[in-house]
Amino acid sequence: MNVKEFAAQAGLSAHTVRYYDKLGLFGALSRNEAGHRRFGKPDLAWMAFILRLKETGMPLEQILTYARLRSEGDTTLAARMALLQQHADALAQRVALEQQHLQKLQEKIAYYQQLISDKPVD
Repeated sequence: MNVKEFAAQAGLSAHTVRYYDKLGLFGALSRNEAGHRRFGKPDLAWMAFILRLKETGMPLEQILTYARLRSEGDTTLAARMALLQQHADALAQRVALEQQHLQKLQEKIAYYQQLISDKPVD
């Protein structure tokens, strides 16, 4: 598929896809006779993983490091796993903190619900 088709399926703009390619996130893409990028289903799966890393707060610099390690092959499996483990640990800490925030908000909402329900009706 071409950039436009790939971008539509990935939920991105063609500009963003080109930017990610320029950064080197895709490695060596195949090209058609006219020199235009060609993407396949494995590229969609890779893009989905990149987006998941971004959505979970991994900085682009770390994503680029992961992509570089990935392109170097199986000799980097341990380094990739370590990078992902570090990110998972940081994410778990953020999720735990967000759970605490949610609990406190729910407590405050319950407090207001109680005040409202105890208020006499005119």
